Amino acid sequence: MKNFNSSALHSHSQSTNHIRERNSRKYSLLSVLPLRFSLRGYGFCMATLFLFCFGSLFYQLNGGPPKILLDIRQYLGGSTYLDDHGQPAPRVLPFPSQVIYNRVGKCGSRTVVILLRLLAEKHQFNLVSSDIHNKTRLTKHEQVDLMKNISSIPQPFLYTRHVHFLNFTRFKIEQPVYINIIRDPINRFLSNYFFRRFGDWRGEQNHLIRTPGMKDDERYLDINVCILENYPECSNPRVFYIIPYFCGQHPQCREPGVWALERAKQNVLENYLLVGILEELEDVLLLLERLLPHYFTGVLNIYKSPDYKKMGNMTGTVRKQTPTLEALQVLYHRMRYEYEFYNFVRDQFHLTKKKIGLKSVSKPPAYSNDFLQQLALRTPEPLDEDEELETDLEDANSWLVHP
Repeated sequence: MKNFNSSALHSHSQSTNHIRERNSRKYSLLSVLPLRFSLRGYGFCMATLFLFCFGSLFYQLNGGPPKILLDIRQYLGGSTYLDDHGQPAPRVLPFPSQVIYNRVGKCGSRTVVILLRLLAEKHQFNLVSSDIHNKTRLTKHEQVDLMKNISSIPQPFLYTRHVHFLNFTRFKIEQPVYINIIRDPINRFLSNYFFRRFGDWRGEQNHLIRTPGMKDDERYLDINVCILENYPECSNPRVFYIIPYFCGQHPQCREPGVWALERAKQNVLENYLLVGILEELEDVLLLLERLLPHYFTGVLNIYKSPDYKKMGNMTGTVRKQTPTLEALQVLYHRMRYEYEFYNFVRDQFHLTKKKIGLKSVSKPPAYSNDFLQQLALRTPEPLDEDEELETDLEDANSWLVHP
Protein backbone atom coordinates (compact mmCIF):
# COMPACT_ATOMS: atom_id res chain seq x y z
CA MET A 1 0.00 0.00 0.00
CA LYS A 2 2.85 2.35 0.91
CA ASN A 3 4.56 1.69 -2.39
CA PHE A 4 1.30 2.36 -4.31
CA ASN A 5 0.78 5.73 -2.67
CA SER A 6 4.34 6.74 -3.36
CA SER A 7 3.93 5.83 -7.00
CA ALA A 8 0.74 7.86 -7.24
CA LEU A 9 2.35 10.91 -5.72
CA HIS A 10 5.29 10.59 -8.05
CA SER A 11 2.94 10.33 -11.02
CA HIS A 12 0.98 13.41 -9.89
CA SER A 13 4.19 15.35 -9.48
CA GLN A 14 5.27 14.46 -12.99
CA SER A 15 1.92 15.50 -14.38
CA THR A 16 2.09 18.87 -12.61
CA ASN A 17 5.59 19.47 -13.83
CA HIS A 18 4.49 18.61 -17.37
CA ILE A 19 1.70 21.20 -17.28
CA ARG A 20 4.02 23.87 -15.94
CA GLU A 21 6.53 23.10 -18.64
CA ARG A 22 3.87 23.35 -21.36
CA ASN A 23 2.59 26.68 -20.04
CA SER A 24 6.13 27.93 -19.84
CA ARG A 25 6.63 27.13 -23.50
CA LYS A 26 3.38 28.92 -24.39
CA TYR A 27 4.35 32.11 -22.58
CA SER A 28 7.83 31.95 -24.09
CA LEU A 29 6.28 31.83 -27.55
CA LEU A 30 3.99 34.80 -26.78
CA SER A 31 6.95 36.71 -25.48
CA VAL A 32 8.47 36.50 -28.94
CA LEU A 33 5.49 38.45 -30.42
CA PRO A 34 5.78 42.24 -30.54
CA LEU A 35 2.41 42.73 -28.72
CA ARG A 36 1.22 41.27 -25.48
CA PHE A 37 -2.54 40.61 -25.11
CA SER A 38 -4.33 41.28 -21.83
CA LEU A 39 -7.85 42.02 -20.66
CA ARG A 40 -6.96 45.68 -20.22
CA GLY A 41 -5.65 45.90 -23.79
CA TYR A 42 -8.68 44.09 -25.17
CA GLY A 43 -11.02 46.47 -23.32
CA PHE A 44 -9.12 49.48 -24.62
CA CYS A 45 -9.43 48.23 -28.23
CA MET A 46 -13.18 47.63 -27.92
CA ALA A 47 -13.72 51.03 -26.32
CA THR A 48 -11.78 52.69 -29.15
CA LEU A 49 -13.83 50.82 -31.77
CA PHE A 50 -17.07 51.80 -30.04
CA LEU A 51 -16.11 55.46 -29.96
CA PHE A 52 -15.14 55.36 -33.63
CA CYS A 53 -18.46 53.77 -34.65
CA PHE A 54 -20.43 56.22 -32.50
CA GLY A 55 -18.53 59.17 -33.92
CA SER A 56 -19.08 57.93 -37.48
CA LEU A 57 -22.81 57.55 -36.85
CA PHE A 58 -23.00 61.01 -35.34
CA TYR A 59 -21.12 62.37 -38.37
CA GLN A 60 -23.57 60.87 -40.86
CA LEU A 61 -26.72 61.85 -39.00
CA ASN A 62 -25.72 65.49 -38.79
CA GLY A 63 -24.35 65.92 -42.27
CA GLY A 64 -20.79 66.65 -41.16
CA PRO A 65 -18.03 65.84 -38.69
CA PRO A 66 -18.65 66.09 -34.92
CA LYS A 67 -17.53 69.38 -33.39
CA ILE A 68 -15.04 67.60 -31.15
CA LEU A 69 -13.15 66.31 -34.19
CA LEU A 70 -12.98 69.80 -35.65
CA ASP A 71 -11.72 71.11 -32.30
CA ILE A 72 -9.04 68.41 -32.15
CA ARG A 73 -7.89 69.14 -35.69
CA GLN A 74 -7.79 72.84 -34.93
CA TYR A 75 -5.78 72.19 -31.76
CA LEU A 76 -3.30 70.02 -33.63
CA GLY A 77 -2.87 72.69 -36.29
CA GLY A 78 -4.40 70.63 -39.10
CA SER A 79 -7.04 71.76 -41.58
CA THR A 80 -10.71 71.19 -40.94
CA TYR A 81 -13.20 69.28 -43.04
CA LEU A 82 -14.61 72.52 -44.41
CA ASP A 83 -11.13 73.68 -45.48
CA ASP A 84 -10.52 70.49 -47.43
CA HIS A 85 -13.95 69.71 -48.84
CA GLY A 86 -16.16 72.77 -48.60
CA GLN A 87 -19.65 72.61 -47.15
CA PRO A 88 -20.84 69.12 -46.11
CA ALA A 89 -23.56 67.45 -48.14
CA PRO A 90 -27.08 68.39 -47.03
CA ARG A 91 -28.81 66.01 -44.71
CA VAL A 92 -30.99 63.53 -46.61
CA LEU A 93 -34.29 62.91 -44.88
CA PRO A 94 -36.24 59.64 -45.35
CA PHE A 95 -39.15 61.41 -47.08
CA PRO A 96 -39.67 64.16 -49.69
CA SER A 97 -38.17 67.11 -47.86
CA GLN A 98 -38.27 69.70 -50.67
CA VAL A 99 -41.79 70.51 -51.87
CA ILE A 100 -42.95 73.28 -54.21
CA TYR A 101 -46.56 74.40 -54.55
CA ASN A 102 -46.52 76.69 -57.62
CA ARG A 103 -50.06 77.71 -56.93
CA VAL A 104 -52.43 78.72 -59.73
CA GLY A 105 -54.36 81.94 -59.19
CA LYS A 106 -58.02 81.63 -58.15
CA CYS A 107 -57.75 77.86 -57.63
CA GLY A 108 -58.17 77.79 -53.87
CA SER A 109 -54.55 78.74 -53.22
CA ARG A 110 -55.33 81.15 -50.37
CA THR A 111 -57.38 78.44 -48.68
CA VAL A 112 -54.47 76.01 -48.88
CA VAL A 113 -51.91 78.60 -47.76
CA ILE A 114 -53.93 79.31 -44.61
CA LEU A 115 -53.92 75.57 -43.89
CA LEU A 116 -50.19 75.36 -44.53
CA ARG A 117 -49.45 78.11 -42.04
CA LEU A 118 -51.25 76.15 -39.35
CA LEU A 119 -49.61 72.89 -40.38
CA ALA A 120 -46.11 74.37 -40.47
CA GLU A 121 -46.42 75.42 -36.86
CA LYS A 122 -47.84 72.02 -35.89
CA HIS A 123 -45.34 69.80 -37.75
CA GLN A 124 -42.27 72.06 -37.59
CA PHE A 125 -41.41 72.38 -41.29
CA ASN A 126 -40.24 75.55 -43.01
CA LEU A 127 -43.01 77.26 -44.97
CA VAL A 128 -41.81 79.97 -47.35
CA SER A 129 -44.70 81.77 -49.04
CA SER A 130 -43.67 84.35 -51.61
CA ASP A 131 -45.61 87.60 -51.77
CA ILE A 132 -44.80 88.05 -55.48
CA HIS A 133 -48.09 87.59 -57.34
CA ASN A 134 -47.57 89.17 -60.74
CA LYS A 135 -44.34 87.66 -62.06
CA THR A 136 -44.87 84.09 -63.17
CA ARG A 137 -42.42 84.07 -66.10
CA LEU A 138 -38.73 84.56 -65.45
CA THR A 139 -35.55 85.10 -67.41
CA LYS A 140 -32.90 82.36 -67.25
CA HIS A 141 -30.91 84.38 -64.74
CA GLU A 142 -33.99 84.90 -62.57
CA GLN A 143 -34.80 81.20 -62.80
CA VAL A 144 -31.34 80.18 -61.58
CA ASP A 145 -31.37 82.71 -58.75
CA LEU A 146 -34.80 81.57 -57.58
CA MET A 147 -33.91 77.87 -57.76
CA LYS A 148 -30.71 78.41 -55.79
CA ASN A 149 -32.63 80.36 -53.16
CA ILE A 150 -35.24 77.62 -52.91
CA SER A 151 -32.59 74.89 -52.62
CA SER A 152 -30.89 76.75 -49.76
CA ILE A 153 -33.99 76.68 -47.52
CA PRO A 154 -33.40 74.38 -44.50
CA GLN A 155 -35.15 71.07 -44.98
CA PRO A 156 -37.86 69.99 -44.68
CA PHE A 157 -39.49 72.93 -46.44
CA LEU A 158 -42.52 73.80 -48.55
CA TYR A 159 -42.13 76.74 -50.92
CA THR A 160 -45.17 78.34 -52.50
CA ARG A 161 -45.47 81.05 -55.13
CA HIS A 162 -47.48 81.97 -58.22
CA VAL A 163 -44.87 80.93 -60.78
CA HIS A 164 -44.77 78.76 -63.87
CA PHE A 165 -43.05 75.39 -63.57
CA LEU A 166 -39.28 75.55 -63.01
CA ASN A 167 -37.08 72.77 -64.40
CA PHE A 168 -34.33 72.44 -61.78
CA THR A 169 -32.58 69.55 -63.56
CA ARG A 170 -32.00 71.75 -66.61
CA PHE A 171 -29.54 73.73 -64.50
CA LYS A 172 -28.16 70.63 -62.72
CA ILE A 173 -29.95 71.41 -59.46
CA GLU A 174 -31.82 68.73 -57.52
CA GLN A 175 -35.48 68.69 -58.54
CA PRO A 176 -37.98 69.15 -55.66
CA VAL A 177 -41.37 67.47 -55.49
CA TYR A 178 -44.23 69.51 -56.97
CA ILE A 179 -47.88 69.66 -55.89
CA ASN A 180 -50.73 71.82 -57.18
CA ILE A 181 -54.50 72.29 -57.45
CA ILE A 182 -56.54 73.48 -60.44
CA ARG A 183 -60.23 74.04 -61.03
CA ASP A 184 -62.79 74.16 -63.81
CA PRO A 185 -61.34 76.73 -66.26
CA ILE A 186 -64.53 78.76 -66.75
CA ASN A 187 -65.18 78.91 -63.00
CA ARG A 188 -61.58 80.04 -62.47
CA PHE A 189 -61.94 82.73 -65.13
CA LEU A 190 -65.22 84.06 -63.67
CA SER A 191 -63.80 84.08 -60.16
CA ASN A 192 -60.80 86.10 -61.32
CA TYR A 193 -62.91 88.47 -63.44
CA PHE A 194 -65.12 89.54 -60.54
CA PHE A 195 -62.37 89.39 -57.92
CA ARG A 196 -60.35 91.98 -59.81
CA ARG A 197 -63.36 94.28 -59.75
CA PHE A 198 -65.05 93.67 -56.41
CA GLY A 199 -62.62 91.71 -54.21
CA ASP A 200 -63.80 89.20 -51.62
CA TRP A 201 -65.32 89.06 -48.17
CA ARG A 202 -62.12 90.24 -46.48
CA GLY A 203 -63.23 93.83 -47.02
CA GLU A 204 -65.23 96.05 -49.32
CA GLN A 205 -62.18 98.08 -50.33
CA ASN A 206 -59.96 95.06 -51.04
CA HIS A 207 -60.49 95.32 -54.79
CA LEU A 208 -59.50 99.00 -54.80
CA ILE A 209 -56.15 98.06 -53.28
CA ARG A 210 -55.51 95.44 -55.94
CA THR A 211 -56.73 97.42 -58.96
CA PRO A 212 -56.49 101.09 -57.98
CA GLY A 213 -56.11 102.30 -61.57
CA MET A 214 -59.19 100.55 -62.94
CA LYS A 215 -61.76 103.00 -64.29
CA ASP A 216 -65.46 102.58 -63.56
CA ASP A 217 -66.38 101.72 -67.15
CA GLU A 218 -63.93 98.80 -66.97
CA ARG A 219 -64.82 97.82 -63.41
CA TYR A 220 -68.53 97.54 -64.23
CA LEU A 221 -68.07 96.07 -67.71
CA ASP A 222 -70.73 93.42 -68.31
CA ILE A 223 -69.14 89.97 -68.51
CA ASN A 224 -71.21 89.04 -71.58
CA VAL A 225 -70.05 92.14 -73.46
CA CYS A 226 -66.45 91.36 -72.55
CA ILE A 227 -66.73 87.82 -73.95
CA LEU A 228 -68.92 88.35 -77.02
CA GLU A 229 -67.15 91.51 -78.18
CA ASN A 230 -63.68 90.03 -77.80
CA TYR A 231 -62.29 92.36 -75.15
CA PRO A 232 -58.63 91.47 -74.50
CA GLU A 233 -59.36 90.33 -70.94
CA CYS A 234 -61.85 87.75 -72.20
CA SER A 235 -60.08 86.40 -75.27
CA ASN A 236 -56.85 84.60 -76.18
CA PRO A 237 -54.21 84.63 -74.91
CA ARG A 238 -55.61 85.99 -71.62
CA VAL A 239 -57.84 82.97 -71.05
CA PHE A 240 -54.94 80.56 -71.68
CA TYR A 241 -53.91 80.59 -68.06
CA ILE A 242 -53.69 77.20 -66.29
CA ILE A 243 -51.56 75.27 -68.81
CA PRO A 244 -48.51 77.61 -68.63
CA TYR A 245 -48.20 76.89 -64.90
CA PHE A 246 -47.42 73.28 -65.79
CA CYS A 247 -45.78 73.74 -69.18
CA GLY A 248 -42.93 75.86 -67.83
CA GLN A 249 -40.81 78.88 -68.71
CA HIS A 250 -40.37 78.19 -72.45
CA PRO A 251 -41.82 81.05 -74.56
CA GLN A 252 -43.99 78.58 -76.48
CA CYS A 253 -45.70 77.63 -73.21
CA ARG A 254 -47.60 80.92 -73.45
CA GLU A 255 -49.09 80.11 -76.85
CA PRO A 256 -52.44 78.26 -76.80
CA GLY A 257 -51.82 75.04 -78.71
CA VAL A 258 -51.00 71.36 -78.69
CA TRP A 259 -47.29 71.80 -77.94
CA ALA A 260 -47.88 73.59 -74.63
CA LEU A 261 -50.71 71.21 -73.75
CA GLU A 262 -48.62 68.06 -74.25
CA ARG A 263 -45.63 69.46 -72.43
CA ALA A 264 -47.85 70.38 -69.47
CA LYS A 265 -49.24 66.83 -69.40
CA GLN A 266 -45.74 65.37 -69.47
CA ASN A 267 -44.62 67.53 -66.56
CA VAL A 268 -47.64 66.47 -64.51
CA LEU A 269 -46.72 62.82 -65.01
CA GLU A 270 -42.98 63.22 -64.41
CA ASN A 271 -42.59 66.01 -61.84
CA TYR A 272 -45.79 66.33 -59.80
CA LEU A 273 -46.55 64.11 -56.86
CA LEU A 274 -50.17 65.23 -56.99
CA VAL A 275 -52.32 67.67 -58.94
CA GLY A 276 -55.78 67.85 -57.45
CA ILE A 277 -58.97 69.58 -58.51
CA LEU A 278 -60.66 72.20 -56.37
CA GLU A 279 -64.10 70.67 -56.91
CA GLU A 280 -62.92 67.71 -54.79
CA LEU A 281 -60.83 69.64 -52.28
CA GLU A 282 -61.50 67.31 -49.34
CA ASP A 283 -60.22 64.37 -51.36
CA VAL A 284 -57.16 66.43 -52.35
CA LEU A 285 -56.41 67.07 -48.68
CA LEU A 286 -56.88 63.38 -47.84
CA LEU A 287 -54.43 62.37 -50.58
CA LEU A 288 -51.90 64.97 -49.48
CA GLU A 289 -52.17 63.64 -45.94
CA ARG A 290 -51.54 60.13 -47.27
CA LEU A 291 -48.67 61.05 -49.61
CA LEU A 292 -46.95 63.72 -47.47
CA PRO A 293 -47.90 62.89 -43.87
CA HIS A 294 -44.99 64.84 -42.39
CA TYR A 295 -46.55 68.00 -43.89
CA PHE A 296 -50.31 67.35 -44.00
CA THR A 297 -51.23 65.02 -41.12
CA GLY A 298 -54.45 66.34 -39.57
CA VAL A 299 -55.14 68.79 -42.40
CA LEU A 300 -58.75 67.64 -42.92
CA ASN A 301 -59.55 68.06 -39.22
CA ILE A 302 -58.24 71.63 -39.39
CA TYR A 303 -60.17 72.30 -42.61
CA LYS A 304 -63.43 71.16 -40.99
CA SER A 305 -62.87 72.97 -37.71
CA PRO A 306 -65.17 75.94 -36.88
CA ASP A 307 -62.22 78.28 -36.34
CA TYR A 308 -60.87 77.59 -39.82
CA LYS A 309 -64.31 77.98 -41.41
CA LYS A 310 -64.39 81.57 -40.15
CA MET A 311 -61.11 82.32 -41.94
CA GLY A 312 -61.92 80.31 -45.08
CA ASN A 313 -65.23 82.10 -45.64
CA MET A 314 -63.34 85.38 -46.09
CA THR A 315 -61.73 84.22 -49.34
CA GLY A 316 -64.86 83.90 -51.49
CA THR A 317 -65.19 86.31 -54.42
CA VAL A 318 -68.23 88.58 -54.20
CA ARG A 319 -70.77 89.78 -56.79
CA LYS A 320 -70.11 86.93 -59.20
CA GLN A 321 -72.56 86.54 -62.09
CA THR A 322 -73.18 83.72 -64.53
CA PRO A 323 -72.77 84.66 -68.23
CA THR A 324 -75.42 83.83 -70.80
CA LEU A 325 -75.40 80.45 -72.52
CA GLU A 326 -74.01 81.99 -75.70
CA ALA A 327 -71.17 83.69 -73.81
CA LEU A 328 -70.35 80.45 -71.97
CA GLN A 329 -70.21 78.57 -75.25
CA VAL A 330 -67.80 81.10 -76.78
CA LEU A 331 -65.64 81.06 -73.70
CA TYR A 332 -65.60 77.27 -73.65
CA HIS A 333 -64.43 77.16 -77.25
CA ARG A 334 -61.59 79.57 -76.50
CA MET A 335 -60.62 77.39 -73.55
CA ARG A 336 -60.69 74.06 -75.39
CA TYR A 337 -57.02 73.36 -74.59
CA GLU A 338 -57.56 74.37 -70.97
CA TYR A 339 -60.44 71.92 -70.72
CA GLU A 340 -58.49 69.12 -72.34
CA PHE A 341 -55.79 69.64 -69.72
CA TYR A 342 -58.32 69.91 -66.89
CA ASN A 343 -59.98 66.65 -67.93
CA PHE A 344 -56.56 64.96 -68.12
CA VAL A 345 -55.66 66.11 -64.60
CA ARG A 346 -59.06 65.08 -63.26
CA ASP A 347 -58.65 61.57 -64.73
CA GLN A 348 -55.16 61.25 -63.24
CA PHE A 349 -56.46 62.45 -59.88
CA HIS A 350 -59.26 59.88 -59.90
CA LEU A 351 -56.79 57.17 -60.91
CA THR A 352 -54.57 58.06 -57.94
CA LYS A 353 -57.55 57.86 -55.59
CA LYS A 354 -58.43 54.43 -56.99
CA LYS A 355 -54.88 53.12 -56.60
CA ILE A 356 -54.68 54.24 -53.00
CA GLY A 357 -58.15 52.93 -52.24
CA LEU A 358 -59.50 56.27 -51.12
CA LYS A 359 -63.23 56.44 -50.69
CA SER A 360 -64.40 59.78 -52.04
CA VAL A 361 -65.99 62.18 -49.58
CA SER A 362 -66.31 65.13 -51.97
CA LYS A 363 -69.60 66.18 -53.50
CA PRO A 364 -69.95 66.07 -57.31
CA PRO A 365 -69.86 69.44 -59.12
CA ALA A 366 -73.11 71.36 -59.23
CA TYR A 367 -73.23 71.18 -63.01
CA SER A 368 -71.27 69.82 -65.93
CA ASN A 369 -69.82 71.80 -68.82
CA ASP A 370 -70.34 68.91 -71.22
CA PHE A 371 -73.48 70.60 -72.55
CA LEU A 372 -71.30 73.41 -73.92
CA GLN A 373 -69.61 71.05 -76.33
CA GLN A 374 -72.90 70.25 -78.01
CA LEU A 375 -73.85 73.82 -78.81
CA ALA A 376 -73.33 75.12 -82.33
CA LEU A 377 -70.59 77.73 -82.57
CA ARG A 378 -72.30 80.99 -83.49
CA THR A 379 -69.37 83.36 -83.19
CA PRO A 380 -66.12 83.71 -85.14
CA GLU A 381 -63.01 81.74 -84.15
CA PRO A 382 -60.96 83.42 -81.42
CA LEU A 383 -58.09 85.56 -82.59
CA ASP A 384 -54.89 83.72 -83.42
CA GLU A 385 -51.64 84.93 -81.96
CA ASP A 386 -49.17 86.71 -84.18
CA GLU A 387 -46.12 88.90 -83.81
CA GLU A 388 -48.25 91.96 -83.07
CA LEU A 389 -49.56 90.27 -79.95
CA GLU A 390 -46.12 89.58 -78.49
CA THR A 391 -46.39 92.65 -76.25
CA ASP A 392 -49.77 91.42 -75.02
CA LEU A 393 -48.23 88.07 -74.24
CA GLU A 394 -45.51 89.63 -72.13
CA ASP A 395 -47.90 91.55 -69.89
CA ALA A 396 -50.77 89.06 -69.89
CA ASN A 397 -50.55 88.63 -66.15
CA SER A 398 -51.26 92.32 -65.59
CA TRP A 399 -54.86 91.48 -66.48
CA LEU A 400 -55.01 88.68 -63.96
CA VAL A 401 -54.62 89.15 -60.24
CA HIS A 402 -53.05 86.31 -58.26
CA PRO A 403 -54.47 86.31 -54.76
